[in-house]
Amino acid sequence: MSTTLDPSTPAGARALERLATEQIGWLTTVNPDGVPQSSPIWFLWADGELRIYSHRRAPRNGNIADRPGVSFNLNTDATGDEVVTMEGTARIDPAGRPASADPAYVAKYHDKVEAYGWTFAWFDGEYPVVVRVTPTRWRVT
Repeated sequence: MSTTLDPSTPAGARALERLATEQIGWLTTVNPDGVPQSSPIWFLWADGELRIYSHRRAPRNGNIADRPGVSFNLNTDATGDEVVTMEGTARIDPAGRPASADPAYVAKYHDKVEAYGWTFAWFDGEYPVVVRVTPTRWRVT
């Protein structure tokens, strides 16, 4: 298993394309009782890590602060193929810029924010916790 995705391989190239275009992923953290908690999340893959803007009251924030080991995956296709899973180390980035100041994130999620009747100013207030996940292992098919 690798900590990086190889764009020269078919599986690596597909995984990178999916990370760039898919809007929903699943992040699993571990709560204080040791129970895994999976949540659908919006994410951005950039500079070799995931960037997530987490809700200000999301339990995952405390989970990450106390237990930084996480997993992330994209949905498979209908037959269970096209696997993209990652294990990683998450951290809260207190110096991270808000979503509205992240042009790539705004471009990726502008239509969703607008469809919900939100603004990025509102989003910044509700989802101010910047989470960064560094991969420690990938599995892709």
